[in-house]
Amino acid sequence: MQRKHINYLERSLNIERELIARCLAGHRDAYHRLYKMYARSMFNVCYRITGKVEDAEDALQDAFISAFGHLHSYRADATFGAWLKRIVINKSINILKKRQQEWIADSDELDIPDTDPEPVYMEELTVDRVKKAIEELPDGYRTVLSLYLLEGYDHQEIAGILGITESTSKSQLNRAKGKLREKLTIRI
Repeated sequence: MQRKHINYLERSLNIERELIARCLAGHRDAYHRLYKMYARSMFNVCYRITGKVEDAEDALQDAFISAFGHLHSYRADATFGAWLKRIVINKSINILKKRQQEWIADSDELDIPDTDPEPVYMEELTVDRVKKAIEELPDGYRTVLSLYLLEGYDHQEIAGILGITESTSKSQLNRAKGKLREKLTIRI
């Protein structure tokens, strides 16, 4: 079973390398195939950060234009998907900045301790309900929450990506969790 998984990964990486080589040689169909390989998953990343379909579409388009325009600088020290994802995240954050999102002031006094309150009666939690609650979070909260929980970045990486401190990232995450709890909890 594990050998099949390794063979699949090797085959996928070979296809990716071949497509990139063909793109660099100017083959338009290779660009289209590479786009099709990643568009859906990268759109989801954009959407989780921007919270709006139109903004996610814009970020995705900008990311692919940038990636294809700089494909010659791709060094293959990471997978193409990881390289592209970084571009996608940056383009999504740029769109948030264009919305003139005000980040919470950078102060350790604003840190909220990471404690889970006692559970309160909750309605049935469904994936759709949780997704909707995340979409309703303010941009800053949603962005940090998405980067941390869904994309797997740590606070140091998030701080570097967003141009904030680690403590601000932690504070934003804790506040996002608190807002989610409020949205998903019904007090009786």
